Amino acid sequence: MNAMQEPPHLDEPMLPASAALPEEAPQVPMPKLWALGLLTLTGSLAIHIFVPALPAAASALKVSIPEIQLTISLYILGMAAGMLLYGPVSDRFGRRRPLIAGIALYIAAGVATVVAPTLWALVAARVLQALGGCAGLVLTRAMVRDSSTTHGGAARLALLTAFQVIGPAVAPVLGATMTESLGWRSIFAFLVVIGLVNMASILWVLPETRPPAHRQTTSFRTANLTLLREPTMRWLIIGGGCCTTSIYGVIAAAPFIFERDLHRDPESVGLWLMLALLVLSAGTLLVRQLLRHFPMQRLIATANWLTLAAGLLLVGVVLSGQLTLATFVAPLALFSFATGISSPIAATAAISVRPELAGSASGLYGFSQMVIAAICTALSGLGDPAVAASLTLAGAGLLTVVSFRMAMRNGW
Repeated sequence: MNAMQEPPHLDEPMLPASAALPEEAPQVPMPKLWALGLLTLTGSLAIHIFVPALPAAASALKVSIPEIQLTISLYILGMAAGMLLYGPVSDRFGRRRPLIAGIALYIAAGVATVVAPTLWALVAARVLQALGGCAGLVLTRAMVRDSSTTHGGAARLALLTAFQVIGPAVAPVLGATMTESLGWRSIFAFLVVIGLVNMASILWVLPETRPPAHRQTTSFRTANLTLLREPTMRWLIIGGGCCTTSIYGVIAAAPFIFERDLHRDPESVGLWLMLALLVLSAGTLLVRQLLRHFPMQRLIATANWLTLAAGLLLVGVVLSGQLTLATFVAPLALFSFATGISSPIAATAAISVRPELAGSASGLYGFSQMVIAAICTALSGLGDPAVAASLTLAGAGLLTVVSFRMAMRNGW
């Protein structure tokens, strides 16, 4: 990476560029990919699987729908906060101990959600569950980077991305089935079981990938400021967030688009969104093959243009009055496919800017994804849902193209 182009602030020392690890992967055991995939799935699964149970939970706890929705919105905020925490901690103390602590918190909070007697007890337990569950999302990326070269890490992260996507794709169907047959609290019991399986996999098959010689003693603030002062990192977290989580804005607007513009049953939106997310998964699986023949920069540049084209295509069909089920789903599927290609490459690039701070970079990158998802969701709620969602997607596609071009100009 290029040397940093901005002088450090006097009150916050920066890590010297010479502290970076070499490109060759350290001699550490390669973690089992299935165990990393399960950990990646855990945090995001707890968001989507509970959505179908919201009405039943609201009725049981005698609260309104906006009140029970706090169990989702505050869960997301808890994940965002936790992502910033785990990265620097893992750079200092290694990956395995923070991961064990995070999953232990996830399990304990899960038990609390099963027995929570009131809304606020449930909300508090969900926030703690999010703080624990996001450990898997952050630290699995760092563990892959610890044990891989940049190119090899992108291929392995592609499979982890597929795990991360499959969860949200099937979770609503699974959550609805469990709520109907076993009751809404059975969802939380299921999540506890998933947490226990994760803990067993950590203890038995996941090695420590951060040797003591490579651990940092930097503070939380110093680690994140060091990364943010890297121009490449700044562009990568903007572009990475825009190309991976901006689709959340369309997902949030989809029920209204189906009802108002497509004149279809809003319940059918889950099936079509599942299809689009599975297409994203196909892109992540294809990128492993493509990386054998093309450099990462060329692949992500092509994928970025596809995301912009998909956004502009959706804007075109909406503004021309040609919005149908096919013309809505097709651009969304194209955007998802391109995201599947770009997502693992973007994540690999971000955590490779300063490999000695891979954990902090993974957390900062994940935090930026959550922030951009929230922004795009808010923008998609302004005015007409179809117009707002399509413009948001197109704008995110444009920012993606510009951001990665600037990242390449700054040395990536």
